Amino acid sequence: MEEKQGLLGRLAGWFDSRLGLSYPMLRPVPEYALNPFYWLGALAVVAFVIQGVTGMIMMLYYVPSPTQAYSSTLYIFQNVYNGRFLETIHLYTAYAMIMLAFMHMMRGYFVSVHKKPREVMWVIGMAMGFVTLGFGFTGYLLPWTVVSKSATDVGVGMVSALPQPVSSLLTFLIVGSGGDSAEILRFFDLHVVVLPAVLLILLVVKMYMLESHGVADPESGKQAAKPKTFPVFPDVTMYLFELSMLFGAGMLLISAIFPLNLPPEYSPAAAAQYVPQPDWYFLWIYQVLKINVFEGPQGLAAALSVVTVIFVALTVLPFIDRSKERRISRRPFYITLGAIFVAEVVALSYWGLITPGEIIPVEQAVLVIGGIALLVAVGSMVIYRAMYSRAKGSLATTSSKQIPYSELKTGLAFAVLLALGAFAIGVLVNGVVGVALGNYSVAIVGTVAGSSVLLLGDLISTMFLIYRLDLRTGTIRRRVKALEIGWRE
Repeated sequence: MEEKQGLLGRLAGWFDSRLGLSYPMLRPVPEYALNPFYWLGALAVVAFVIQGVTGMIMMLYYVPSPTQAYSSTLYIFQNVYNGRFLETIHLYTAYAMIMLAFMHMMRGYFVSVHKKPREVMWVIGMAMGFVTLGFGFTGYLLPWTVVSKSATDVGVGMVSALPQPVSSLLTFLIVGSGGDSAEILRFFDLHVVVLPAVLLILLVVKMYMLESHGVADPESGKQAAKPKTFPVFPDVTMYLFELSMLFGAGMLLISAIFPLNLPPEYSPAAAAQYVPQPDWYFLWIYQVLKINVFEGPQGLAAALSVVTVIFVALTVLPFIDRSKERRISRRPFYITLGAIFVAEVVALSYWGLITPGEIIPVEQAVLVIGGIALLVAVGSMVIYRAMYSRAKGSLATTSSKQIPYSELKTGLAFAVLLALGAFAIGVLVNGVVGVALGNYSVAIVGTVAGSSVLLLGDLISTMFLIYRLDLRTGTIRRRVKALEIGWRE
């Protein structure tokens, strides 16, 4: 065994001395980073490599034209050796790449890797995430099935609802000069040339910054002692190789058990009998657009504006969340927002899957979206309160004069405030969209004014309750006398 290890060691040393694989520029990796959750982004890159290999093989047979796209895809399925398996792996690794990118983003969000000095790394990572979604959007059309073409038409229609000149520019970039031939050729070029080149450039930039800043330390960003490190080659290289092999084996197994079925070819007649829906990674956005308050061009533009604000806020998060605190236990506000975002994306995606083509009443949307936000927020509050109780000791030892609210009353107060806030936001959005559509009736204007007052009062009441809770627990940082009416130290 020692001889084998010695042989492998000498072999690794030979390659290292010739190729410079452990060049001093390559920063050693700390022991705590040898964790699969630290390598979600790397696994997304592995999925991209698998897609590149399988995609190049399919390009030998695929013809990007409306008349031959489907027939050439069908030829791969039926006549190319293991062609169906090849197509299945290509699709499933695309799905895996999108899912891994989302998991990578949310893990980074919760552990605050966007904090100084990694702000630009976060922005570059978000840009890579958008490119990954672009891969899914452009590749979905290429088989030219009734499912893919109808879903793409929905996406192109969403782009056309954006304000000018953004709408015209993006439409030209996506579909070209117009017509099916120009559209599929433009999607093919974007999918196999432009987006891979952009992703590789962004990847090089991000890896350079990673070498400069190193892996983000867990939680507080401070280590009591210098952690043990491992060289990039051969230790970390072999670790990543093992993870990649496990990931690849999993994708091969899933592709073999659940082979892809090719839907019917696109035609106007076939499309008329099909309810168009985007693929699963865009379903949550599409479900928002199906709320009846967003019907019509102005409503669609308003909904897309809401979605755009969410993406922009995620992209510039390092410049919004500027606190140096990274510990999850000390960041209840941002952790709760992140949990609500994940829960809403999952719930809206599933809701969109089971309600294809259905227009969603605004009251139902407010109940579902607001209810999910309420449940997650209350659950988060309960968890944080329990964590605080374990960390600081039982609150039962505190004098009753220092506790203006019992735990039960506090929880109920938060629940009522969150429910009122969700209701006020839903009614306000309904009224604002009505005004944007040109409806200036007394009822609509009164709805906007009343819901605005209700939302403002709800926000003030929530701030007051949180402030009093901080006073009670002794975690207050800045005193505000106006919120201490009736308070006794």
